[in-house]
Amino acid sequence: METRSVIGTVLSGRYRLESKLGSGGMSTVYLARDETLERWIAIKVLHREISDQPDQIERFRREARSVAQLSHPNLVAVIDAGEDGGYPYIVFEYVEGETLKQRIERMGKLPLDESAAYAIEIARGLGTAHLQRMIHRDVKPQNVLIDVEGRAKVTDFGIARSLSSDSALTATGRVLGTTDYVSPEQAMGQGVDPRSDIYSLGVVLYEMLIGDVPFHAETLVGVAMKHVNEPMPDVQQRRPETSAALAAVVETATDKDPDRRYPDMPVMLDDLESALQVEVARGGSGGAEVTMVLDSMPTPRRRILTRRRVSWAGVVLVLAAAGVAIAITALTGEEGPSRQEGSGGVKPIAIESADDFDPAPGDETEHPDEVGFAIDANPQTTWSTEVYESETLNSKEGVGIYLDAGEAVKATELNVETPSPGFAMEIYATAEDPPETLEGWGEPIGTAATVTREETIEIDPPAAARYYLLWITTPAETEDGFGAEIGDVRLFG
Repeated sequence: METRSVIGTVLSGRYRLESKLGSGGMSTVYLARDETLERWIAIKVLHREISDQPDQIERFRREARSVAQLSHPNLVAVIDAGEDGGYPYIVFEYVEGETLKQRIERMGKLPLDESAAYAIEIARGLGTAHLQRMIHRDVKPQNVLIDVEGRAKVTDFGIARSLSSDSALTATGRVLGTTDYVSPEQAMGQGVDPRSDIYSLGVVLYEMLIGDVPFHAETLVGVAMKHVNEPMPDVQQRRPETSAALAAVVETATDKDPDRRYPDMPVMLDDLESALQVEVARGGSGGAEVTMVLDSMPTPRRRILTRRRVSWAGVVLVLAAAGVAIAITALTGEEGPSRQEGSGGVKPIAIESADDFDPAPGDETEHPDEVGFAIDANPQTTWSTEVYESETLNSKEGVGIYLDAGEAVKATELNVETPSPGFAMEIYATAEDPPETLEGWGEPIGTAATVTREETIEIDPPAAARYYLLWITTPAETEDGFGAEIGDVRLFG
């Protein structure tokens, strides 16, 4: 079907082709007018040279059937499908705007919060498809449309495949997709599942942040093999202002081993939403698309950043970010988000690590995956207690987190920042290995009856100590129950 000859053609007596929007290996997409409902639509028509190939026609029809089952604001909707003169076609909603690829080419690297917001919307759309057991398998910015309101919509499920299908249309060993974004398992012709789309979305997020794809080679196969064999470039090395939280999402999503990636799209979404909050908090209010995504996030997610599930690699990145902030301060003389001196000119004491502390009758764990956020020099990321039903902490004496200074030091002051003030806390210290019971820590060396948003507590350990315990005895009341959060904690001496 020649483009010149079809412009003005009316398919099935209803859809008038007005202009060409784009073309791919199987089909051409036209802007068309639905003369029945008097609206603009996009219509994909199978190419003449493959319209007599039964397997290609079946794949084309399968796309229409598959996507017609999906309904989500972040997916381009299928309106109709049919055939005219032997040419199969699919009718989609017309999205006025540009592709995400065009936006990246026009702007270069995108704002950090905007990148996170678009990744969230893409993840939401793909997550809906995954719930219907549909894997996209060609996630790339060319297949993401940005409408005039700034909303991202995923399109082109042309090579999507149902997990429940045993169709042989996509034979084992055949690599489909775009190699700039292809997952290692897909590049090797192996089976795919939602984690393959997660990998590709991670690469798309990388491109939004950096303004370029991670790998280049002279051939498409060369690029694909780099996805199989070469580590992803470090986002924070190429764009240092990226938060550790957002960099950790890229790292986890693009792990070569599917078993070490996010297990499904909701888990990735959880981290993306937390990362967006971090970027907005660091950079101020975002654009319209960022506000739109923030407004659509659940209230508990928007209130605090304490329910994140991150890899330990992500925690390492957070700790690395703290080191970078200190280095920048030393080089530029500009003070970062944390104080470099305590009251009275006391100097900061380096904290090597942190651990949760929930001894019996507790369950011996209290959000251990969040402890790194208490010492990352970023008050917007927090370690939190569990949510309790009452101020009695479900009949426990308390719960806490302890700091490891790496060696015995004589700290005289402890500074805590929290987004949820009002809890009570005691401070303990020991030079020996951390005791397994509260009694083993001895007597408190400092107390705070009501912790404020930024609380400075004078402490007086009897001797130099390596470990310092923050023991929460009375939680604060929150929207969900009772608990406490620590956004940042520092030792001085």
